[in-house]
Amino acid sequence: MHILGIETSCDETAAAVVDDGNRLRSNVVASQLATHYRYGGVVPEIASREHLRAIVPVIRQALVEAGLTYRELDAVAVTQGPGLVGSLLVGLTFAKGLTFSLGIPLIAVNHIEGHIHAVFLEEKQRGGDIELPALALVVSGGHSHLFLVERSAEEEGLCRYRLLGKTRDDAAGEAFDKVAKLLGFGYPGGPLIDKLAPYGDPSKVTLPFSRMKGNPLDLSFSGLKTAVLRYVRASDMEEEISHRKRLFVEGCPAALEPILDVTPQGTRDLIAAFQAMVIEELMRRARKAAEGVDVRSLIVAGGVAANSGLRKAFAANPLPVYFPTLGLSTDNAAMIAAAAFPRLQQRLFAPDTIAAKPSLVLA
Repeated sequence: MHILGIETSCDETAAAVVDDGNRLRSNVVASQLATHYRYGGVVPEIASREHLRAIVPVIRQALVEAGLTYRELDAVAVTQGPGLVGSLLVGLTFAKGLTFSLGIPLIAVNHIEGHIHAVFLEEKQRGGDIELPALALVVSGGHSHLFLVERSAEEEGLCRYRLLGKTRDDAAGEAFDKVAKLLGFGYPGGPLIDKLAPYGDPSKVTLPFSRMKGNPLDLSFSGLKTAVLRYVRASDMEEEISHRKRLFVEGCPAALEPILDVTPQGTRDLIAAFQAMVIEELMRRARKAAEGVDVRSLIVAGGVAANSGLRKAFAANPLPVYFPTLGLSTDNAAMIAAAAFPRLQQRLFAPDTIAAKPSLVLA
C-alpha cells in the first residue's frame, strides 16, 4: 500500500512515500531556513507563502524518487495539526484536492504522533520492533510532551496515548533558540548551542532547576531562560554579543572556528551549563515517569532529539532507548505517512470537510 505523506505544519514543506508503514521509498524536504533567518524566527505569513511555492515540486520529486505516479497511490496522509494554521491549510487543501481527483482516501495525522512513528518506522526498517508500553518524550521547537504509548485494545495496529506531562511555557527547542538569540547567535540556535557546548565547562556556571506546583512531570524553561538573561546582564556581555551579531548578519558561518573565535570561554561555559540543565530537566521527568508506570522502552523524538548531548545522556538510561536518525528527527513527511498506515488498515478516513487544527491534542 503506497501512502503519500504531506507535512506543512511549520516552515518545512515535506512529502514522502512509505509502503505499508515500514518501507521508506522517498523523503523530500524543502527548508525555509534561509528565508526566515533574517527575522530571527519563523514568520507565519511568509511560511504559508513559501509552502504554496514549494508544495507541488516537492510532491512531484517525492513521487519521482519513489518511482510512482499519482495513479499508483493508495492514500494520502496529511498533518492536520498542531502547527501554524496558514501552513497547515496549504498541505491540507492540497491533500483534499489530490484525494478527490484520484478517488483515494484522505488520512489526517497528528504531527506529534508523527514524530513518535518516525522511530517506529526506522525500527521496522531494521527488522525490529519497539516493545510497548513505552514512554515517548517528544521535544522540538514547538513541543515538549511526555506520553505513555500503549497498543489499542479495540483497533489493531493503532496506539493509545496518555499525556503524562508537558511544558507550561517554552518548548525545549524554543528555549534553545531564544537563548542563542540572546547571546547573539543566528537562527536556529539549537544546533549551534549543541556544537559549542562541548567546548565549555557546565560546572563553572550555576543555573536553577525549575520549581513548580502541581504535576511533577510538567516542564518549564522560562525560569532557566531568565537566569541566562540575568547572567548576561551581570557579566557585561553587550559588546561581545554585538560583535557576534555582526558575524551572523549574513548567515551562520560554515566552519566552527570563526564561531569559537567570537565566543570567549566564559560564554562557552554558560552555553554548556544551559544545555546540561535542559537535558537534566528532560531526563528527570523521564526517570520519574518511568517510576510511576510499567514501561518497557523509551522513545525520544522531535527536532531536539538530534541534540548530541541529549543522545549521549539518554544512552545511559536502564530502559532500551530509541531515537530517530538525524534525518527523521526534524519535521518530515515520512513520519506522517508511517503514522497513517494503521488508520488505512482500519479505514479511519478523514471527511472532505476536515479542517486544520493548530492546537490539536494527541489522545
